[in-house]
Amino acid sequence: QVQLLESGGGLVQAGGSLRLSCAASERTFSSYAMGWFRQAPEKEREFVAGITRSGDSTYYADSVKGRFTLSRDNSKNTVYLQMNSLKPEDTAVYYCAARSTGYSSNWYAYHYWGQGTQVTVSS
Repeated sequence: QVQLLESGGGLVQAGGSLRLSCAASERTFSSYAMGWFRQAPEKEREFVAGITRSGDSTYYADSVKGRFTLSRDNSKNTVYLQMNSLKPEDTAVYYCAARSTGYSSNWYAYHYWGQGTQVTVSS
C-alpha cells in the first residue's frame, strides 16, 4: 500500500508560481509511474502531468505545456510539480497518483491517490 502526501498548494496571483510536492511512503517508489491530476468544482478530474518510473520521460496536458514541469527524486521518494505563469483557470484541487505499471494519462488507471492540495489563482 502506497501512501501519498501532497504539499505546496496555496493562493497565488495570476502569473505567479507554486511548487507542489508529493512524498510517497513506499521504499520501492522508483517502481511506480506518477501522475498529477486536478479537479475544479463541477468539472471532471483531468490529467495534468505524468512521469515514468525512471523519470526519463514526462508528459503534459496541452493546457499546462510550457508552464508546468514535473520531476522526481527517487532517492527522496518525491515528485515535484513546478507551476509557473499560473492562470485563474489552473484553480483546482491537485492530486498526486501512483501506478505500479507504466505511465498513463487516465486517472482510473492509477492505484494510489493522495488527499489533494488546493491551488487557487486569483486574477
